[in-house]
Amino acid sequence: MIPYGRQNIEQADIDAVVEVLGSDFLTQGPQVPAFEEAIKSHCDVRHAVAVNSATSALHIACMALGLGLGDMLWTTPNTFVASANCARYCGADVDFVDIDPLTYNLSAEALADKLAVAERLGRLPKIIVVVHFSGQSCDMERIAQLAQKYGVRVIEDASHAIGATYQNTPVGRCQYSDICVFSFHPVKIVTTAEGGVATTQSETLAERMREARSHGITRDPSRMQGQTEGDWYYQQISLGYNYRMTELQAALGVAQMARLETFVAARNRLAERYDKQLATLPLILPGRQPQAVSAWHLYVVQIDDQRTDISRKALFEHCRANNIGVNVHYIPVHLQPYYQKLGFKAGDFPNAERYYQRAISIPLFAQLTEAEQGQVVAILSAGLS
Repeated sequence: MIPYGRQNIEQADIDAVVEVLGSDFLTQGPQVPAFEEAIKSHCDVRHAVAVNSATSALHIACMALGLGLGDMLWTTPNTFVASANCARYCGADVDFVDIDPLTYNLSAEALADKLAVAERLGRLPKIIVVVHFSGQSCDMERIAQLAQKYGVRVIEDASHAIGATYQNTPVGRCQYSDICVFSFHPVKIVTTAEGGVATTQSETLAERMREARSHGITRDPSRMQGQTEGDWYYQQISLGYNYRMTELQAALGVAQMARLETFVAARNRLAERYDKQLATLPLILPGRQPQAVSAWHLYVVQIDDQRTDISRKALFEHCRANNIGVNVHYIPVHLQPYYQKLGFKAGDFPNAERYYQRAISIPLFAQLTEAEQGQVVAILSAGLS
């Protein structure tokens, strides 16, 4: 089976993890700060806070921005559920903004319209979580202009987008956002097995997130009530969580980050080959926006139902039966039973729903060979004929 995604593990990665196993620290040692430094260097950002998952990173990002009971968070329906769940963890409400049919990202135009209505109704969101779907940045300059106009904070869910750029600037620099979150799940561009990082240019936000990832505890005397009692002393000054990343995860991440540019370049080459080889099939290929360079976590095609009557289910099953491990990203979040219980229903976000009915993710990972890619194209062609 050729999977839709696969981690790239080399001997250097294995050696890095084994070295940690023989060291004095399996957690809270030097590797986590080293991984954070690698992210900071790549993104040209002041702060990086490593945690055990991107979901945790989204949660502490919301906490750092003060999201709470009675507040509202908006995100895209075309994402994994974590992009919305982070609001619910904080007791906040959730709403969605429909997608751009070209890029499958949150639509800046739809956002502008929805914000104008929300202002009239007195129900503006506190936070917008924009998701850089498949590795391509949203139109962040326009989104930031809208956020500034309406007094809304912005989190970039860049779980798909480590190594991507927007306006020739690395995603993660937070040029147009308060906080940016990355994922290092095994199918992502870089892996730490499980893990996440939140980047920010704000010292205040970074300190709040560091505190939240480790039980709300500080060892900094300047932040304590009263005087410290000695080097062993700590205080819990807020309610936090155990969201810490281990040394094993971080060591793997440091080794992987050394190959980030190679990974992204390979994914871009493969995406360009797909563009050429799939051009004549009855498929809608992923669109680009000119100011963004995608990291290509996913290559998603849509079945063009104006040119074929083959269903997505039929093509999916044909590919799986022929050892092509296609997948679907994503079932719109508002159609999940949990969110339907909150009042959402089919028809609320038609662009996302229309996209979902036709979408299929085909294999794309850095070590995918041209022969394997040719096999994917051949099976797709056969399934559409």
